[in-house]
Amino acid sequence: MNFIKNTVLFLAILGSFMGACSQTPKELLTAAQQTEQYLPFLKGKKVGFVGNHNSIIESPVGYRHMVDSLVQLGINITKVFGPEHGFRGNAPDGEIIQDGKDLKTAIPIVSLYWKNKKPSVDQLSDIDLMLFDMQSVGVRFYTYLSTLHLVMEACAENNIPLIILDRPNPNGHYIDGPVLDLNHSTFVGMHPIPIVYGMTLGEMAQMIVGEKWLDTAIALDLKVIPLANYHRQEGIELPFPPSPNLPNAQAVALYPSLCLLEPTKISIGRGTDKQFQIYGHPDFQSDFQFTPQPNEGSKYPKLEGKLCKGVNLQSESKPQKIRLEYLLQAYADSQNKEDFFLDSFERIAGNAELRKQIQQGMNAIQIRASWEPKLSQFKRKRKQYLIYPDE
Repeated sequence: MNFIKNTVLFLAILGSFMGACSQTPKELLTAAQQTEQYLPFLKGKKVGFVGNHNSIIESPVGYRHMVDSLVQLGINITKVFGPEHGFRGNAPDGEIIQDGKDLKTAIPIVSLYWKNKKPSVDQLSDIDLMLFDMQSVGVRFYTYLSTLHLVMEACAENNIPLIILDRPNPNGHYIDGPVLDLNHSTFVGMHPIPIVYGMTLGEMAQMIVGEKWLDTAIALDLKVIPLANYHRQEGIELPFPPSPNLPNAQAVALYPSLCLLEPTKISIGRGTDKQFQIYGHPDFQSDFQFTPQPNEGSKYPKLEGKLCKGVNLQSESKPQKIRLEYLLQAYADSQNKEDFFLDSFERIAGNAELRKQIQQGMNAIQIRASWEPKLSQFKRKRKQYLIYPDE
């Protein structure tokens, strides 16, 4: 009898275990998909919207832009603010974007790129509440974080509540790089954070407020609508390219490492269909070749029309840290090292040391050691602002 009881108990435990193992992981839901969490705040308000082509919501019939969806739901969107690459996301890097009207909805569009990076008092005069919904890639010099900061500042100064619809960070599984020296603070790096910071924009917004990084003493009325079922260690592949020169998941993954080559004489594939997946120069010796030409993502690519020889990283595994070897090898392979670095290198590196370290012949281990203790201090500070599990 005891044998039968034990067998029944064993089978029950085994069945429970097998059932748990066979459960399908819960589906990741962006904040935008959870309309019940934010629509009540928008009804009856004059709403400003900060977003771009990745401000989308999934529906049974496919993806729709958030502005189109909100207008259909009766929300009064009085103005749209568009960042670098524009509201519909088709402008090349660095291109001047003019104010205008959205062709589909006739809603006025204000550009938050080039000279006007921060909404003005006049531009906010007909707004009761601001809604922010943009897909970032978790990298310090990706300018959507700077746009968020300046929108937060403007909202605080004008007593406008800000709601952030959070989206996943495709590079959220690691933290790496030198922490920005504020002496090198620019629009491509405003905060004392590493190159890869391991946080969503919603979490970063909480850190910006908590660390008092806004240039105003007025408190911001901030609400973050969180993702559901988000785990930063899982591989996240975005449904659409976050910007014209990050065409796929491989480019997004290699962007933190290869962007260190951007402010050098080396091409990182702008003007090809392999942006941020290849790099090269006419002086290199290699069987792999490419020739940058003007395209949708880059009207005037570096080394335009010149045959470049270099490295193809399309099949490389996705990084778990910044791969300094690309930058170090490119410098070693350059015939004329005196003109290797461009004047803008410190803006991307975030400090004045990295250029000198490479010129002095330091290796990756030595360079990484110089990032401490600031990198570890950031990791500890970051924990108090997290919304999602850190493993």
